[in-house]
Amino acid sequence: MNQLLKWLFLDLNSYFASVEQELRPELRGKPVGVVPMMANTTCCIAASYEAKAFGVKTGTMVADAKKLCPNIQLVEARHELYVDYHHRIVDAVESCIPIAAVVSIDEMACQLTGSQQHIEKAVTIAKTIKQTIREKVGSTLRCSIGLAPNRFLAKVGSDMQKPDGLIVIKSTDLPQILYKLEVSDFPGIGRRMEVRLKKYGIKTSEQLLNLTKSQMRTIWGGVVGERFWHLLRGDDFEDMETQRRSVGHSHVLPPDLRTREGAFSVAQKLVHKAAARLRRMNYWTSCFSMFVKFMDRPSWDSHVKLVECQDTLTLVEALQFLWKKVPSGKPLAVGIVLSDLIPDSFHNFSLFGEEKRARLAKAMDRLNKKFGTDVVYFGDLHLIKSAAPTRIAFTSIPDLEDF
Repeated sequence: MNQLLKWLFLDLNSYFASVEQELRPELRGKPVGVVPMMANTTCCIAASYEAKAFGVKTGTMVADAKKLCPNIQLVEARHELYVDYHHRIVDAVESCIPIAAVVSIDEMACQLTGSQQHIEKAVTIAKTIKQTIREKVGSTLRCSIGLAPNRFLAKVGSDMQKPDGLIVIKSTDLPQILYKLEVSDFPGIGRRMEVRLKKYGIKTSEQLLNLTKSQMRTIWGGVVGERFWHLLRGDDFEDMETQRRSVGHSHVLPPDLRTREGAFSVAQKLVHKAAARLRRMNYWTSCFSMFVKFMDRPSWDSHVKLVECQDTLTLVEALQFLWKKVPSGKPLAVGIVLSDLIPDSFHNFSLFGEEKRARLAKAMDRLNKKFGTDVVYFGDLHLIKSAAPTRIAFTSIPDLEDF
């Protein structure tokens, strides 16, 4: 049987917390929680392995983290540094092997070719990557690497041994090597899919892997199930290029901005940031959505359809229109999403003057890029320029100019 390994998948371990421990030696070996702000009402966006040993994980509320781990060291996130280290790590990996895809701020996939596909050579490359990151980026930075016949299983492998793991999944190891995993350990199986599998009596990975192709097609409701069957067996597929579907930003409000006025100000800042990203990506949007999470009532969300646009003014007007519908209450977080995106090459020019607004927005972008962020901005932003600083979503890496 073919024993070639076609993919290497790298997952940085507790990335944000690891960068903080690298930069601050006094934090090494101690439980660390990275938080968006110093408040008990927010949550940890990252936790070191020392903190994870106490049950603290991503999403744990700060108040709960302190109960689980009284000695936890809380550190306010420094996203610009995490992006800088991300690019340095990418360069380090690229010096060992070309990167096929940067999947997120802490994950990347490399396609093995030629002699690299042989087990001994692939393992050597993986070990070289680990050593190169330590030498060129940070002596305490660790990563887990999975090697497998396809990218899907390589990612699974990168999660099987942490921290600093190296797992090889050969075709002859399948499917038994996967039996010890939880069903939810497989990428693409979230809570809803797990519930659906349980309805079909599938509670273990062994049961999942013993399903026939037709059974998986039935459970998934189509060809996705059949594709999943092949992926679990090591079959390799070319990834289809996907079009960007949305651009969004959200922000947990600091205590002093948990008012209706403060929440609206932060939402305005989020609109400006999202609009600038949209233009850099050369996309146009035709749907504006927003949500507000409250401390004293259920969350609220709504959307409005738009004529294709990418200028800030039109999007701020959409925000103002929806904001009139926001119910009363004490806001905790706000978020906006631009969706139904259209690539610039498919954009239909308007007959109603929106192009002038787009040209104005792009002129402001050029000035801000040349002279610094927020050199030119709309007057409404003057009092909230520092609100909603750029954060990193793990699947979306900001450009350094976002900071």
